[in-house]
Amino acid sequence: MMAPEPPLDDRIRACRICRDRFAATATGHRPRPVVWFSRTARVLIAGQAPGARVHASGLPFDDRSGDRLRDWMGIDRPTFYDRDRIAIVPMAFCFPGYDARGADLPPPPICAATWRAPVMALLQPRLTLLVGGHAMRWHLGARSVTPTVRDWRAHAPDVIPLPHPSWRNTGWLRANPWFQADLLPALRDHVAAALAG
Repeated sequence: MMAPEPPLDDRIRACRICRDRFAATATGHRPRPVVWFSRTARVLIAGQAPGARVHASGLPFDDRSGDRLRDWMGIDRPTFYDRDRIAIVPMAFCFPGYDARGADLPPPPICAATWRAPVMALLQPRLTLLVGGHAMRWHLGARSVTPTVRDWRAHAPDVIPLPHPSWRNTGWLRANPWFQADLLPALRDHVAAALAG
């Protein structure tokens, strides 16, 4: 008799399909999938990929980007890290590494091709937040971040596209004051409604 297949989250944690790819980066690191979801989650955060700090800690958005994202959502750390309520599923579960110039490498497409459909089939969120261009492309087929975020009402209340909360995007936020004035109050309302009850 065959042994039952391990749970999906355990299979993702054991994934090493990018081992050679990561060894060849400037960081020369090993895979460390950061897995954070439960089938009961009411909010799905579809992000890009863990950064170096998250790779070290194993906690998603455990950096300044996470601080900004939590502020945007209007929630505290305990709520954010309650995986029974909030799923954090990036387009790649591992830190992709840096190139020779120290720039972030994009999420390897093989990760989403391997794992995204099974994870999405498991989850039934009330609200999906698409954080950054990679998530917008996969979920909406969007080609550009700014017009997609500007047109957020076309996707609400079930889906809300957001720019990446990286501090590198501070200039984008200054150039697009409607984001803070119009989108963030609605985002906080939608998050609160999805988490209620």
